[in-house]
Amino acid sequence: NDISVSDYLDQWIEQYVMVNLKPNSQSSYKGLVNNHIKPAVGHYKLQSLNPSTLQSFVNAQKEKGYSKQHVDLILSTFKGALNYAIEPLQLIQSNPMMYVKPPKMMKKPRKRIILKKDEWNQIIERFPFGTEFHIPLMIGFHTGFRIGEVLGLTWDMIDLKKGTITVSKQQIRYKPDKKIKAKWCFAPPKSSASARTIKIGQTLIDTLKKERIRQKENILAYGEHFIRYKTRHLHDDIHEVFPVVEDADAVNLVCIREDGTWINQDRFKYCSSPIQKELGIKFDFHSLRHTHATWLAENGVHPKNLQMRLGHEKIETTLQTYIHDTQAMSDITVDIFERIMSTI
Repeated sequence: NDISVSDYLDQWIEQYVMVNLKPNSQSSYKGLVNNHIKPAVGHYKLQSLNPSTLQSFVNAQKEKGYSKQHVDLILSTFKGALNYAIEPLQLIQSNPMMYVKPPKMMKKPRKRIILKKDEWNQIIERFPFGTEFHIPLMIGFHTGFRIGEVLGLTWDMIDLKKGTITVSKQQIRYKPDKKIKAKWCFAPPKSSASARTIKIGQTLIDTLKKERIRQKENILAYGEHFIRYKTRHLHDDIHEVFPVVEDADAVNLVCIREDGTWINQDRFKYCSSPIQKELGIKFDFHSLRHTHATWLAENGVHPKNLQMRLGHEKIETTLQTYIHDTQAMSDITVDIFERIMSTI
């Protein structure tokens, strides 16, 4: 009966979060608990929590200048944690967070970046074939994959004869504890819908064929100094990818540097920075995903096909987030209506 909120949240993380959630969600929940919830209400007894105290806590988050999305995330995390205290733990009888109202806040729309054709040409000319970021850029642009999906590709996931790429894993930065050094690992896709196989065009097929040959030539050129990787199990479906001496069972990674070094998401800043500073183009890797989806939508691709291609569980995500109302779409709409009118 005397358990504190802080001690209970530690128990919730250990028994529920670490057992049931994926690594990225684990890190997110632990960050919200340790940085926001514990410092504010961790000293209270769990059974003494009441809506008034919690409403003050929630209102204070707005005053600190956090975004609406961030405040909503804190709310939902704390509410979920207290639900677990009711069932199955039976530490409290009701959830006081059920009576707490989120403060009214204006949601700031996130700026979505859609590349123009000439901007894409400038980017790919800045990082031509043979440079380390050419292949990640080409795959991202031609598939709409997330950065973790692109960098998590191995050659067995690509069928150049059929012209398909399968997403069966992704690259993640795994750091379950502050005391443990972060590791770059393979993890399952973001959701069940994210595990998918999509068709690719001849442009990307030809590029990947050339890259496969280039990598084989580099293996011969570097010999024993070419860096290879193997995997070892860490936690649930998480597998660390670590460098080894030459090994016949090594993982054949797609996105690597000339000497075989695996390209990770942190290193991609050395691609984004020149694009932004030298070329003056607003860019991050996710803009390739938005561009891919919007260009296809502008040219009449059905939203259901886009949903599958992007790996969304709900088509609402595809429609609301990734299909942007552009001038080209407006022109197409008018043209369609004009054609209808001409038949009347």
